[in-house]
Amino acid sequence: MNTIIEKISGDINSDQPVLQKAAQIICDGGLVAFPTETVYGLGGDAFDAQAAGRIYAAKGRPSDNPLIVHIANIGDLDTLSDKVPDMAYRLADMFWPGPLTMIIPKNSKVPSTVTGGLDTVAVRLPSHPAARRLIELSGTYIAAPSANLSGRPSPTKASHVIEDLFGRIDMIIDGGDIEIGLESTIVDLTGDVPVILRPGFVTQEALKKAVGNVLLDPALMTGVSGDVRPKAPGMKYRHYAPRAELIVIEGRPSAVSERLRSMAAEAVLQGRKVGVMVSEELSHGFDNAEVICLGRRNNEEEIAKHLFDALRQFDEMQVDIIFAEAFSQEGIGQAVMNRMLKAAGHRIIKV
Repeated sequence: MNTIIEKISGDINSDQPVLQKAAQIICDGGLVAFPTETVYGLGGDAFDAQAAGRIYAAKGRPSDNPLIVHIANIGDLDTLSDKVPDMAYRLADMFWPGPLTMIIPKNSKVPSTVTGGLDTVAVRLPSHPAARRLIELSGTYIAAPSANLSGRPSPTKASHVIEDLFGRIDMIIDGGDIEIGLESTIVDLTGDVPVILRPGFVTQEALKKAVGNVLLDPALMTGVSGDVRPKAPGMKYRHYAPRAELIVIEGRPSAVSERLRSMAAEAVLQGRKVGVMVSEELSHGFDNAEVICLGRRNNEEEIAKHLFDALRQFDEMQVDIIFAEAFSQEGIGQAVMNRMLKAAGHRIIKV
């Protein structure tokens, strides 16, 4: 397949021809990778069951892993569901457009291929101007997981998308580096109490302030058993993984620093090419290792923005093993650690 690559400037008026071309591809049943505020998405017509099948095929994604339907207006919820919970409108008023995905009951208009065979649908209204304009121009809603091969780190640059999906999809829109760098928060609204199925930029604390009690799915930091059908993207399968083995070290900064240096040094002596992923505070004292600094420990947004790109850089360096510093699980750090532990296959050493 010949993949078209088009750059956009961020000015909606000048970007209109590119977005119109992309919208036509989606209307014709094709696939387009496009920037959002979270990560790059791989989009197809949400009402076209065959388009959903093409998304799964392009990504190598298991077909029971639901897709997120991207909409352009809050009122679009009523097109996708006949039983929209009142809480969905409350959360939409506070957090949309933005990095929050809500799971609600679906109606018959939504193909089961989009929802992984479930009777619920995941819905998001993105804040990225190009993403919203693309949805509007397409005249439909866009089903879009992250634009990467299944299991790989999510794409925060167009180059990441090109690396994974060039030749597998119709078009890639290059909108530059992504603002947030982590996928949206996913909250399940089908029960009596909202449950976070995937943490993200919209934190549990922010959701609690908005609607009261909000629970965390217990599988978030421990993994989920293989016989459980995932209700949201990223719940069941290994995600975000670099090619090298990744081990996370958790504890007091001084103890983590000491263990990281000793494990890195030992691996170097064994003849392994070593990567180290740490905060600025712990980034010194590593000999003969590839060190990537994610940012300062107290700047969760900076760490989140750089995480996936760092994992892909280690792939380019062809390291054999990566040792990573664990971060706080409060606020956005909860999302960072969720991604990091999934990338590591939940291999964590506590010191």
